[in-house]
Amino acid sequence: MKGMFNALKVAGAMTLSSIVFTTVSNAQETVPLTVASSHPTVIPWIGMIQTHFMKETDRILAESGNYKIDWNEAFGGQLYKANATLTSVEQGITDIGWVFSYLEGAKMPLSQVTGYTPFSTNNVPAQLNTMTDLFDKVPAFREEWEQYNLVFLGATGADSYDLYTKEPINDLATLDGMKISAPGVLGTWLRGVNANAVDGALTTFYTDIQTGVSDGVLSLALGVLPTKIYEVAPYITRVNAGVVFSGGLAINRDSWDGLPEEVQNALLAAGDFYSKAHAQDLMERHELALNKIIELGANQTPPVTLTVMPEDQRQQWVDNLPDIAGEWVEAGKARGLPAREMLSAYMQGLRDRGEEPARDWDAQ
Repeated sequence: MKGMFNALKVAGAMTLSSIVFTTVSNAQETVPLTVASSHPTVIPWIGMIQTHFMKETDRILAESGNYKIDWNEAFGGQLYKANATLTSVEQGITDIGWVFSYLEGAKMPLSQVTGYTPFSTNNVPAQLNTMTDLFDKVPAFREEWEQYNLVFLGATGADSYDLYTKEPINDLATLDGMKISAPGVLGTWLRGVNANAVDGALTTFYTDIQTGVSDGVLSLALGVLPTKIYEVAPYITRVNAGVVFSGGLAINRDSWDGLPEEVQNALLAAGDFYSKAHAQDLMERHELALNKIIELGANQTPPVTLTVMPEDQRQQWVDNLPDIAGEWVEAGKARGLPAREMLSAYMQGLRDRGEEPARDWDAQ
């Protein structure tokens, strides 16, 4: 009898243990999400999706212990290439992805405002904070993203753009007729020096220069360094042409609607954290990247060489540009878009943050 009592006692304890275990296990729900990109994680703003956005989301959710994300990572073009960042998130090929709005001029025209206002700022935090504010100040800007089944999570930008070429740039006249690779709308900046723009992205620049499709690239140090473009374009001409809004993290709306509110809030908070950290990172690492490029390219033939474009020639480039912002406004107005409102709000947002654009694009 005593043995039977002990057996029942043990069985009861095991049952209670099972109940407790099940309760604890069920208390934390696992939410599967795929996060992807066209670019590899060696590109700073892609790598920071892992180190900042995902990590911060995990940290926030761990505080309550109610939910945990099971991340399925597909970076570096595993699911799609640079020309499909928008449609891949829109269609749910990935739940979360970096949308490269640079390359979506036709579908995302208002997102191109920084591409039509060069030489306005080299301050990434000022620019990205301005662009984030515009989601509330210019509702059509938010709608531009949301109409593609997206929920915007955080902005991304770029460090300042310079020239990387196969041959040295002695003066502005050297650029006349040259074929220069540039992403999307940034090709318009070359109109001030009569260079021929060749569309492309960081994933294509090296091969384009190597094969003679282009003579160089208008690009950024933090992109050139990991992709080793300096190997085929060793002459750096520092122009400080400006920083731009390149896009941002977004989540598929259908995926979003299926998430608990707590997870949604964690993703939004992590997206804001990622955007701010990314902006500051660009400011701190730009000089480091340039110095590293020079160091790594010192022993190649020809060695990497950096020159700074004289200020008078830089200003001449600015002044020689046609009113590309005005052209952009007119094109937007023809489509029924508040392009003038977007331009004015953007330029004023920069000035409110202490920036002094080399040209008042909104006063043309």
